[in-house]
Amino acid sequence: MQVMFYKLDNGRLCSWTAVSSKRKRFQGTTMASGRDLPHDLAQFVIEDTLCLQHGFWGLLANGASFKSVPGRRRTQPGQQVIRAHSEALNAAEHLVNAHVAAWRTGAKTAVGPALDAMLVRWRVLPVGKELRVDWRTRRIGIDG
Repeated sequence: MQVMFYKLDNGRLCSWTAVSSKRKRFQGTTMASGRDLPHDLAQFVIEDTLCLQHGFWGLLANGASFKSVPGRRRTQPGQQVIRAHSEALNAAEHLVNAHVAAWRTGAKTAVGPALDAMLVRWRVLPVGKELRVDWRTRRIGIDG
């Protein structure tokens, strides 16, 4: 799955779009850009670096249809993916938040170098241009 992050409103906001493995493009969420990395971009970096396949991005790549993603139609199979992996999804969210908090305070974290590298890319990205990242989709079932 390819994800394109971009700045809006003179860089104060961030939004993203994604192209699924079936080549369907859909609109993601819009959020504040924040002081450093927007939440969804930081989450992408951490989940990718730690190979968290049952976090937000891994489930999204496997067809999950979250309420928070306005451009993807909610489907029964998409909701089932979320239900089947809800504990792992919650654990991934807590892990991501812990790594972001540590990184922001300057504490050492395994994902610090990846977050630092993405921060450089994000800061030099002009408004109106896309920062493209690829999620290495690993197929998961609703049983595992």
